[in-house]
Amino acid sequence: MGLVRDNLHVHTLAVLYLAFPPPESRRIAQKFDLHYTPKHGSWLNMCEIEWAVLARRCLGQRLPDCLQVETVLDAWEEQRNQAHTSVTWRFTTETARTRLARLYPELPS
Repeated sequence: MGLVRDNLHVHTLAVLYLAFPPPESRRIAQKFDLHYTPKHGSWLNMCEIEWAVLARRCLGQRLPDCLQVETVLDAWEEQRNQAHTSVTWRFTTETARTRLARLYPELPS
């Protein structure tokens, strides 16, 4: 199971030891593959984009059972990883200032 974590120091697997006895905490912690998010950048937007692509390409069809869902998702993930798919950001600072002008204060010159 993958676990996406941010880089805040307060988010560690050590919190499991606050909730469970040590053997149970270790058992649970070993089930996770940790994926750290970038220190800078909009990682949440990238996740949302990937979920949207997944929904459009894979989940817009009827799948008869969980095994078929897993098979389709595994194939999609493999294809995305082999293609080294990345996000191309087109929303620049200049674009943001134009489209979101109402949110930027006007400073006296």
